[in-house]
Amino acid sequence: MQKPIPVLFMRGGTSRGPFFLESDLPADVAARDRVLLAVMGSPDKRQIDGLGGAHPLTSKVGIVRPGTTPGVDLEFLFAQLQPESDKVDTTPNCGNMLAAVVPFALERGLIPAQGDTTTARVLTRNTGMLCDITVLTPETPEGGRAVSYEGDAHIDGVPGHCAPITINFLDTAGSVCSGLLPTGRVRDTVHVEPPAGADFTAFDIDVTCIDNGMPLVLLRAQDLGCTGQETPAQLNADRALKARIEALRLHTGQLMGLGDVSGRNYPKMTLISAPQAGGAISTRSFIPHVCHEAIGVLAAVTVGTACVLEGSVTEGVARLPEGSSKSVSIEHPSGEFTVELELDPQDPQKVARAALLRTARHIMRGDAMVPAAAF
Repeated sequence: MQKPIPVLFMRGGTSRGPFFLESDLPADVAARDRVLLAVMGSPDKRQIDGLGGAHPLTSKVGIVRPGTTPGVDLEFLFAQLQPESDKVDTTPNCGNMLAAVVPFALERGLIPAQGDTTTARVLTRNTGMLCDITVLTPETPEGGRAVSYEGDAHIDGVPGHCAPITINFLDTAGSVCSGLLPTGRVRDTVHVEPPAGADFTAFDIDVTCIDNGMPLVLLRAQDLGCTGQETPAQLNADRALKARIEALRLHTGQLMGLGDVSGRNYPKMTLISAPQAGGAISTRSFIPHVCHEAIGVLAAVTVGTACVLEGSVTEGVARLPEGSSKSVSIEHPSGEFTVELELDPQDPQKVARAALLRTARHIMRGDAMVPAAAF
């Protein structure tokens, strides 16, 4: 026997996955996770028996409910699954999937359209972060209003053009860690010992450990013998490099107060180098074991923040505009991602506001058929 669960399959930014109303899923967390694993077809490299796309970027789930506190319209729980893992991680945020939350809520009638545009305040339950999300809701031929997916906005990593969705983050610093700079320093020199059986020797390296929406470890690509312009395929095929990066990730996870991160999807590891296409900085982001074809939304916000902090590993590499309000263009393997940052005039080492543009699309609606045993 199988049980149907209503689902909208949606793209948010450069990610995609099924979106559910919380009330349509089991209240028990263990049962919910079994259902999500069954829906996505994990653990299996191809996710052949589910909706997953055999990649971390397409092994994501959105769970939405109405706001439960004053001033909050919607609450969003993001779930990260992996093709070959039986774990469901609801600890980190996902800024790409976040872009689909308000369209989903409008499609399912959780909130009404307000006018030509609709803005909703969304609480991300993973970390308690608040943001205001604005979508286009033009009048329909029938006289009502509905979310529009058609427009002139383009984001690198997604073909074509769509309606713009603006996200204004309200409080991203220390989303998972204790604060923006969880080690208390803008730059650390760390010593990494190889694990037993590793084919590399101990090394020292400068890093910036930072969390402005996503825990990241930034390091200069050249310090690992890379140019920073390698393709994701080249980096993913370099087992020796990935072993060093993972050893560094496990070490810095402890420094950031995250404990043993061997089973976690954070911190993400980001190689930086000088920009090549007129941007502020070039990146290669690991999520955390596979190199991203682009870069995550909150990873881009966090990289941009590191760029404006004096003394970070981006110093001497990043090229930034003048002024307290900065458009920081983050280059990545499939294009660029611009983040709008506003510095605190009283403290230039503090980012007061972060905003960006994304797009989303409703791809399919229906029922996900789940084996009854999952419940």
